[in-house]
Amino acid sequence: MRALLLLFSLFSPALAAAPQPEMLTGNLSSVGSDTLGTLMMLWSEDFSARAPGVNLQVQASGSSTAPTALAAGAAQLGPMSRPMQAEERQTFQARYGYAPLAVPVALDALVVVVNQRNSLGQIDMRQLDAIFSVTRLCGAPQVPTRWGDIGVRQPDWARRPIQRYGRNSASGTWGFFKQQALCNGDFRADVAEFPGSAAVVQAVAASPRSIGYASFGFHLSGVKMLAVTDAQGAAVVPDADSIRSGRYPWARPLYIYVNKPPGKPLPPLVNAFLHLVLSPQGQRRVGEAGYLPLSTAQREQALAEIEAK
Repeated sequence: MRALLLLFSLFSPALAAAPQPEMLTGNLSSVGSDTLGTLMMLWSEDFSARAPGVNLQVQASGSSTAPTALAAGAAQLGPMSRPMQAEERQTFQARYGYAPLAVPVALDALVVVVNQRNSLGQIDMRQLDAIFSVTRLCGAPQVPTRWGDIGVRQPDWARRPIQRYGRNSASGTWGFFKQQALCNGDFRADVAEFPGSAAVVQAVAASPRSIGYASFGFHLSGVKMLAVTDAQGAAVVPDADSIRSGRYPWARPLYIYVNKPPGKPLPPLVNAFLHLVLSPQGQRRVGEAGYLPLSTAQREQALAEIEAK
């Protein structure tokens, strides 16, 4: 393995510049995304094995907690499943005089899930907005209340009321869904909120009349992902090809935000951790966790940005 890493470094100047983690000591803290929680733990295990002198702590309480922790200096790593909002960047910039650096680390998508016994196979974007929002800004003329309203014809199913499951407002997935699927509208008050995508998927698996949204990385038995019908009427299934190509409408990068002063190097612990994340080993972990690794070009671009002087 060491020989392979050395060979790779000969072809990647950015990776060749990676610090030697076994020589590092100190404390490193991560605060942010629940969606990235599993990946952060996997990367942390790998990093701790290579840098035993570093005390690394991971808190996965939601993407909205990352900007506050970074701005306050309470964390050096800020995993987020959405881009920072303007006011979040402004808070950071007001303290440091520059914006935080967003480092893409994996590819994900927001998916819609129903119970596996539900015959529904696809859903229109406007229908989805009308199911979850009180504003219906995407243009649906009416609110579906029963499964028969959106095309389910199973006799014992069509009359069942629709039960809605989603994430809480601390979640980047919640914010991404609000922006992309609800056309920036407002959620209905009867959407049951859960602290993590895994909990949403488990709840949908346990409740035959429910529908929910979650991260693509959470593949659990008992549910199925729906194809999403776009404005042209094409139903797009969320899979690796449609997510990578951008055909699936709710594909998204996952980020780790860091504090990098312009013209200055990253702190050694942060630099070493990000190099591990963007290494072949780190990107294999992405696939193991159910997400899509970055392409070679995306990985090299991210490495160039963290090494930029």
